This record gives sequence, C-alpha cells and structure tokens, in this order.
Amino acid sequence: MPTSILVVDDEPRYLRLLEANLLMDGYEVITAQNGKEAIEMFSANQVDLIVLDVMMPHMDGFSVCQSIRQYSNVPIIILTAKGEEQDRVHGLDVGADDYLVKPFSIMELLARVRAVLRRAQVSTTGQDRYFTHGNLKIDLAQAEVWRGEQPIYLSATEYRLLLQFAHNIGKILPAEELLENVWGVEYRSDKEILWVTIARLRQKVEDDPHTPKHIVTRSGLGYLMPPVEG
Repeated sequence: MPTSILVVDDEPRYLRLLEANLLMDGYEVITAQNGKEAIEMFSANQVDLIVLDVMMPHMDGFSVCQSIRQYSNVPIIILTAKGEEQDRVHGLDVGADDYLVKPFSIMELLARVRAVLRRAQVSTTGQDRYFTHGNLKIDLAQAEVWRGEQPIYLSATEYRLLLQFAHNIGKILPAEELLENVWGVEYRSDKEILWVTIARLRQKVEDDPHTPKHIVTRSGLGYLMPPVEG
C-alpha cells in the first residue's frame, strides 16, 4: 500500500507542483486548499504524513497543526514563506516535526519527506515491552506514553527523541548526537529544532518543566535522563 500524503496549500500553483512531484516519487496524494478542508480530509482518510502551508486565510497552518496534535501523532512538515525564526519556532512548538521555507527545491522537499517518514518508523525488536522512569511509562510495542495514569500524545519526532534518552539512561547525549540520531546527519548544526522539541517534550512528560526530572540539561555538554534513585 503506497504511503499517503496530505498536501495543504491555498496557492493552486504550489498545490499542483507538490502533488505532481510527490505522485512521481510514488506517493499517494490527497490535497486540501484551506485549514478546514485539511482537517476534514485528514479525518476521512488514512494519512501517513501532512505537508502543511502556514499562511492560509481563515484557519492558518499553526491552528491546523495544533488541532490535529490533540488526537494524532501523524508526522507534519510545515511550509512557510517568511522564513522568520519566530515562524519556525512557533510551528515546531505547536507540534510540527520539520519545516521548509518557501521557495524550496523539489529535491529538498522529497528529502525532507523521506527523512520525516523514516523517523516515524520506530523499531522495537529485542526490547522489553515497557520502560519506566519515575512516573513516566513507555509501551514500546504500541509506541504509547503515559505520565502517571495520563496518556500523552507525542509527535513521531518527539517520541523518537524520548527513546534516545530511554535507551541511554544515565548517559549525557551531546546535541549533535541527538540531532543526527533523531533528525539525520544533515541536521547536526540545527540546534534550534532540538531546543524547541526538547522544550515541547518537557511540557508533556515533566510534572514541572522548569525543574525536569526525566530530561535534564548538562550545561555545555548535552542532555540526559538520569538514573532513577533508589
């Protein structure tokens, strides 16, 4: 069954261009021209990835992303024409997995699509089913996470980042290593995407994100999940 991608853009020229090139690369493509239609199409179809424009009338891409994140961890790539830092950060903060700044090359788009889909595939071979760290619990077979009795919805990238810490408990992980292992070698210098994703992950898994116990910063060195005391 081909991978299905929902492409959302209110500019017909961009929508046709994205659809044609994704179809040529072997993907099944569903299109929407505004935020409301995007949510309707996502609800009615099985979608593996969303390519989502930010600047749309009535309901922008940030609102669409935030709405979908309330019930789904489907990978999302946002498209922004501005390229301003605040737009990239806000997109990641509401749950996007990656971003592209218009104008971009089709080769760059296809590379990002492949990278994000690859990150969404998490292997659990040879692992125990459950991982616990204090009140945090991960069902590795079902890719589900709880904080206490409360289920947590993570994006595919957030989940892969959390697994990096769970699989390396007590080990300091440098930013470059996390970026390469979660996003890919081409992201080794993109510290911004790591900072925003860690901040968002802490908001979800920590009782108090300002004094984290699961994902701790070691200034100048990196991050770690400390061993559970006792």
